Amino acid sequence: MKIGIVSDGKFGDRAFEIIREKFPTEWIKTRYPEGQMVDDFVLTLPECDLFISYVRHPDVALAIIDKQKPVILGVSFGPGFLRQAKDINENVIAPPTMCSLEDNTWVPEINEFAKVFGRPVFDVKVQDDGTIDSVRVLRGSPCGSTVAASAELTGTHLNPEQLRHYGLRICHFCRAPRLGKTCDKEVAGLLHIRELARAISAVSPAAGAKVKLFTDETEKIIDQKLCCR
Repeated sequence: MKIGIVSDGKFGDRAFEIIREKFPTEWIKTRYPEGQMVDDFVLTLPECDLFISYVRHPDVALAIIDKQKPVILGVSFGPGFLRQAKDINENVIAPPTMCSLEDNTWVPEINEFAKVFGRPVFDVKVQDDGTIDSVRVLRGSPCGSTVAASAELTGTHLNPEQLRHYGLRICHFCRAPRLGKTCDKEVAGLLHIRELARAISAVSPAAGAKVKLFTDETEKIIDQKLCCR
């Protein structure tokens, strides 16, 4: 499967470097239009099975969508735009963050991509006292933040402060804007905390129990943030 990453230069460069390690991937640079409204924007794209759009102008995004190929909106423009996009091409999704993507959509190409990149999945080894022996990332964010931040966990001790620190490290490596309209690095950090805690609880309920109150509160914050989008 060939993936085309379309960017006007602000976002997507790191995702391109990471994704190309797993899939044939092409970097497609386009211009950022000067005006707010663009009539008849002409966009020539190479043949790809899936496009990931990191463009910041809605008319350019619509030009990508109009190619009738599956599209993941790495930068989106709200639910109204998504409804408009689906009227043009039903195989378009706008995940809350690129690290929340799952392989359960109706689009085979998106599912194939999301088996490798999306909602974090971890293989962890942890002692019952909460000492983390190892963390292996089975699926992570396309920007590379999951792998980078998780590499720092070995030898640390599971507690709320460590989980907060892990979330901050995800935010540090994440390329999404702070408090972004659709892709928010704070949400990305919270999602990683939740999935890491779930993975640890699955292999060591005793260790997971030590942070259950904290992770329950994290879950509530995630729900509050996502319900407002």
